[in-house]
Amino acid sequence: MTVVVTAAVCAVVAGYRSYTAIAEWVADVPDATVLAMGIAPDRRPSEAMIRRLLQALDPDLLTAAIGVWLAGRASNGVPGHRRAIAVDGKTLRGSRTTETVAQHVLAACDQNTAVVLAGTDVDGKTNEITRFAPLLDQISDLRDAVITADALHCQRDHITYLAERGANWILTVKGNQPSLHKQLAGLPWKQVPDAARTDDRGHGRREIRTLKILSVSTGIDFPNAAQALQIRRRRRRLDQPKRFTTETVYAITDLRVHQAKPHQLAAWIRGHWSIENSIHWIRDVTYDEDRSQIRTGTGPHVMAALRNAAIGAIRTAGITNIAAANRHYARDSNRPLALLGII
Repeated sequence: MTVVVTAAVCAVVAGYRSYTAIAEWVADVPDATVLAMGIAPDRRPSEAMIRRLLQALDPDLLTAAIGVWLAGRASNGVPGHRRAIAVDGKTLRGSRTTETVAQHVLAACDQNTAVVLAGTDVDGKTNEITRFAPLLDQISDLRDAVITADALHCQRDHITYLAERGANWILTVKGNQPSLHKQLAGLPWKQVPDAARTDDRGHGRREIRTLKILSVSTGIDFPNAAQALQIRRRRRRLDQPKRFTTETVYAITDLRVHQAKPHQLAAWIRGHWSIENSIHWIRDVTYDEDRSQIRTGTGPHVMAALRNAAIGAIRTAGITNIAAANRHYARDSNRPLALLGII
């Protein structure tokens, strides 16, 4: 099992996307390469063997093992800065069949490295809310970590769980919590100066982000809430200078003034939203995940875990362009092994 999973990760690092493609990579590499992975050159695993094994793996255990491995490779970031972990879900659209809905996964990602630390499936009998604690249970130590999550996870049970694990949190608040959202929207934001502001230009757009912060030790109906946040994003296309669109989002956190500076809160909030580009966009566009034909057993989740392993290994090597990296590692079969530390 170990050598087949290792070979699969190597193939995915080189840009291969299916069981057949992985088997072709294993069949084509030189004898010295498969020997380095622990495979006898005359007994290379077939497509059928690779498919059957990957479809039978427990995707949660595989993702947790990969997360531990990647965490050991990843840089600890800037000394003195707290670890931020984004909890976010993704639908595997390619797993949809005429008889079943598309499978859904929930993942925990390190904001600094964009490495997936843990993952769990969300089947049709449950939802993301019930899988929140089992997901984070896969991460052994959450003490002093900052957990960011979207509005779906603005749940009191989640707050109790995170307090028990010693973690802090920043949660978006939207219409699924109408009373809380109304309370936040009704705060005297016009009297509050901007605590942080960024003005970015790129991809033909300009985006201005502002963050306002209010202490809310009383008056907010949510446990342990210490500060309320108003995030405003104004966007326009550079060729349409007078046409701004404005989006206002509210959030709450248990972090107090002395625990986090405004620019840190802004960075963590933006870091949560950036996971969509750092992980999901790469899997959908570079690895064409939404059109994957893998649908049987745990195959869709396992392949998602292998893609996360490949992306994480590439990123922890300091490479940001995943598509270019795939081409680089495809040109020499020993390069993926060197990336993974096998040779």
